[in-house]
Amino acid sequence: MRIHFYILGLLAVLLAGCSPAPPEVGGEGAEAAQVPAGLGDDAVEETVVVETPEEAPEIIAPDAQPQAKQFTMTARQWEFDPEVIRVNKGDTVRLLVKSIDVAHGFALPDFGVNERLSPGQTVEVEFVADKAGTFTFFCSVQCGAGHSSMNGQLIVE
Repeated sequence: MRIHFYILGLLAVLLAGCSPAPPEVGGEGAEAAQVPAGLGDDAVEETVVVETPEEAPEIIAPDAQPQAKQFTMTARQWEFDPEVIRVNKGDTVRLLVKSIDVAHGFALPDFGVNERLSPGQTVEVEFVADKAGTFTFFCSVQCGAGHSSMNGQLIVE
């Protein structure tokens, strides 16, 4: 008879251990949900704090992290090479610009850039791409008949 009580007690403990799922947390801010941690008179309740999405820290995808991007650019009558540069918003952009024929200029007014390029010299231009969009850069020194068509684009995504 004693063994029957032992088996029934064991079954009761095992069955009681299968508790229902904790209540769903809703509303603003973190809320506490009471989750049973044990059985019987000596049961202890454990408080579990659940964060709502409003309080969760912002997660930034690795590709979205601001980076330093460097480009080597050549200025010659009547073009910039490369003609299009793509960066992400927040990137620090460093351009190493070299004129290979006559005096040119490199102007990117939306980022406060205007540099004179002497033949054979490399000029370093650095700025933070702090706004998104498509921005035109151009030659700011009269360099010949095709001067007005000497431009390119900075695309900040």
